[in-house]
Amino acid sequence: MGIATVNPATGETLRTYEAQGPAEVERRIDAAHEAYRQYRTTPFSERARLMRAAAVLLDEDTEDIARTMTTEMGKPVVAARAEVAKCAKTMRWYADHAEDLLADEHPPQRDVQDAGADFARVHYRPLGPILAVMPWNFPLWQVIRFAAPALMAGNTGLLKHASNVPQTALYLGELFRRGGFPAGCFQTLLIGSGAVEGVLRDPRIAAATLTGSEPAGRSVASIAGDEVKKTVLELGGSDPYIVMPSADLSRAVKTAVTARVQNNGQSCIAAKRFIVHRDVYDTFAERFTAAMNALALGDPLDEDTDVGPLATEQGRADLEVLVDDAVAAGATVLCGGGRPEAYPRGWYYKPTVLTGITPAMRIHHEEAFGPVATLYPVADIEEAVAVANDSPFGLSSNVWTRKEEDIAFFVRDLEAGGVFVNGMTASHPALPFGGVKRSGYGRELAGHGIREFCNVTTVWQRA
Repeated sequence: MGIATVNPATGETLRTYEAQGPAEVERRIDAAHEAYRQYRTTPFSERARLMRAAAVLLDEDTEDIARTMTTEMGKPVVAARAEVAKCAKTMRWYADHAEDLLADEHPPQRDVQDAGADFARVHYRPLGPILAVMPWNFPLWQVIRFAAPALMAGNTGLLKHASNVPQTALYLGELFRRGGFPAGCFQTLLIGSGAVEGVLRDPRIAAATLTGSEPAGRSVASIAGDEVKKTVLELGGSDPYIVMPSADLSRAVKTAVTARVQNNGQSCIAAKRFIVHRDVYDTFAERFTAAMNALALGDPLDEDTDVGPLATEQGRADLEVLVDDAVAAGATVLCGGGRPEAYPRGWYYKPTVLTGITPAMRIHHEEAFGPVATLYPVADIEEAVAVANDSPFGLSSNVWTRKEEDIAFFVRDLEAGGVFVNGMTASHPALPFGGVKRSGYGRELAGHGIREFCNVTTVWQRA
């Protein structure tokens, strides 16, 4: 696939771009390296000033960049505006907190003396230029949640964005320059996936972060491992959404719909597998299916649209294969299950609910990246956790219950990087984000995220 903006609502190619050649990539890597040598000593107060200035520009650009994201990957424009606001909030959060998060740590004096020192501390230093390989589904947010902490820690960044969101990628490269960051601090690489290995193997690149598919994560991790470079991976997810008899069912149903179709269902942390206790299963299934069937499918630039098109033609084809496989193996379609006749152009797919899912079906083990929900009735909490954990992924989870003993059980036994109780999984700058199993490793956001790309330095000193 070339580097191009293709409107997923119409299938029309709007703009195409030439990939940067080896000489330009070399120039940008060198610029990132040279910028790092100076920028790493910049005081936190100056980094914060620059980050806040970039956040102001982002606020001012909200309407334009929101419409760009919608045109490039199809998210409803209302959601695109919310994404912009979340990014600006995160930039300000790190501007406010980075210095404290990276403050020196001082071990107890008795331990210092036992180590044979008179004085000791743990000091956080930046690593250098970081390569970020980012996906199209949250084209602004995925980048900012890396860039804000990385830049505030004193690193520089090189962005290899998904090839179907080049305008958003170029905007991000310009945003930090316009905010006053020194030249080379944050740059966009317009390159194909085949050029990533060369960049990652360059000795001036200190580390890498990737959000995307499992195959992409495996590739980057193996190359970085061969080069002995640090990586953070946030990969796929097939998050469980568990509803117990004590749950507030009205809230659970309403939130379930949003949790499944956020970003047109194309979110790693979207709830995908709805695991419901038999005592409330029939009621939940009826209400949930009705609500999914009532969603407004349409033009993502329309303010009243709930669900827009999928971002790519291949993405829709992949989703259709999963649904068709499940139906052929005996699954029942409660609503949706195909392309809408009202939208013959573009890559639309109806909000869909499936039941009768078995481990023999691909959708039981694979991530459905689109507005397709699977329902599972379970007899008790033990079976709920067993079904939830029967997945190669472990990004996040949602549980609905009013019983404290249920909550304690879920927190202890669910194999996931997050447990959200009586609410929908969401990311926030103050909370660490990441997964286990094939959902990746490492953490983004909060103090955990900013320290991922720091040299944790032990300082041992005698008088």
